[in-house]
Amino acid sequence: MAETYDIIIIGAGVSGTSIGRNLSKYQLKIAVIEKEADVSFGTSKANSGIIHAGIHSTPGSLKAQLEYAGNIEFDKLSKELGFPFERRGELMVAFSEEELPVLELYYKRGLANGVRNIELIGQSRTLELEPNLNPDIRGSLYAKDAGIIGPYEYCFALAENAKTNGVEFFLNNKVSRISLMHNGLLEIETDNELIFKTKYIINAAGLYADEIANFAGIGSFKIKPRKGEEYLLDRRVGNLVKRIIFPVPAKNSKGMLVIPTVDGPVMVGPTATDIDSKTDFATTKEGLESVFKHAQKMVPAIRTNDIITSFTGIRPIADTNDFIIGKTSLKGFINVAGIQSPGLTA
Repeated sequence: MAETYDIIIIGAGVSGTSIGRNLSKYQLKIAVIEKEADVSFGTSKANSGIIHAGIHSTPGSLKAQLEYAGNIEFDKLSKELGFPFERRGELMVAFSEEELPVLELYYKRGLANGVRNIELIGQSRTLELEPNLNPDIRGSLYAKDAGIIGPYEYCFALAENAKTNGVEFFLNNKVSRISLMHNGLLEIETDNELIFKTKYIINAAGLYADEIANFAGIGSFKIKPRKGEEYLLDRRVGNLVKRIIFPVPAKNSKGMLVIPTVDGPVMVGPTATDIDSKTDFATTKEGLESVFKHAQKMVPAIRTNDIITSFTGIRPIADTNDFIIGKTSLKGFINVAGIQSPGLTA
């Protein structure tokens, strides 16, 4: 006989576990269904671990509404849940006179998004903060509230707290069917032939959120995979930068970054390549060359022989190019989809 729940969340990445943890504060019967063997094994495990300051998102978008509001929660979240978090700050650096007005644009965007603790600074102040940056830098936008976390540790902490509060997790269960029953409940079946009944479904399935919506007959959006190759460097490089270093953003991404981690090493990347496959996790020679070309422009002392490992993450880009959060035409079915950067922060 199928168990009946108040709410079932599909997907146990950062979005799904965060929702589960927050809903566990209420007297509700909640389950999380995840197709992988553990939480965070999808998009979340390959996240760059940046808590963004709020200067990148377009004012008025859902991303902008949630990004800085999420940022300022992380001191409290880290204290409550015990995951590593450090407010290091970020620098968006300009290399030419033509790029300086772009810094001003993002400064104004940050102000419009309600971001505090941001300032435009010149070459000497930038190099005073980060002496190992390229001395050709002309200036930067300094956002002090940006931070870094361990993304999978954060996800584990959210899930463990949710479970302690009574949320049930069903791992290694891929959703295969969603149906509306005559009594108004929604029925979910998995590939393990488990059947669940629920009043509400929250679709937080990451790369597969469009497929879950299609199961429910409400496929109003498409998820486009965007591949990002990243490279983790030897601990020697961890002493080169204290803050997250951004270039002036590219057309479809924030550019390739130099990112300190809470564990000590530095990461460089990611690339941003639109692909067709949701399972293409290969790194490439072209990706490596592109990442290091950009990283070395910002921090010349970085070398390819500093690489200790490489990996690929795939961002779930909605064709709306914004988060998709809210109710749908199917009563009880809620989408939390297209959660790309700055989704970890938001």
